[in-house]
Amino acid sequence: MSPDTSTQAPATPATGSESAGSRATGGREHRSALGRLGDRLTKSVTQIEADELQQDAARLGCTRMCDLQDRSEATVSGTVRAVTLRPRVNVPALVVDLYDGTRTIHLVWLGRRTIAGIVPGTYLRANGRVTYTRGTPTIFNPAYEIVPPRGH
Repeated sequence: MSPDTSTQAPATPATGSESAGSRATGGREHRSALGRLGDRLTKSVTQIEADELQQDAARLGCTRMCDLQDRSEATVSGTVRAVTLRPRVNVPALVVDLYDGTRTIHLVWLGRRTIAGIVPGTYLRANGRVTYTRGTPTIFNPAYEIVPPRGH
């Protein structure tokens, strides 16, 4: 007998499944001010930032990075975590780590040493074909757009 490694959330009935301070309507969850305050007080700063990045990606109509399929075209968005130049003798490669709150993806521009405006902390939207390199989703030479911060 092999142990079952899959995990599933237990099914909850339609009534009484709302948590304190929230109610579900039409597939969306509406949080009361008290519920949102409770979340802010109990979640870590990194979890709050991850939730905000996921909300921004959904607002822009982007695919969550944890849902990316190999060899499929996708539009992703997130915050630049790191910018690295991989020096090669013939062709340099600029590698950007983009994080959307669920996972990190590598964006690789071949033949580029820098791209103006792309620094850690920048919010980007990128489009291209996804490939998995050493288990990490990667898009080579993506089309990209620098997206302004939420408040602007």
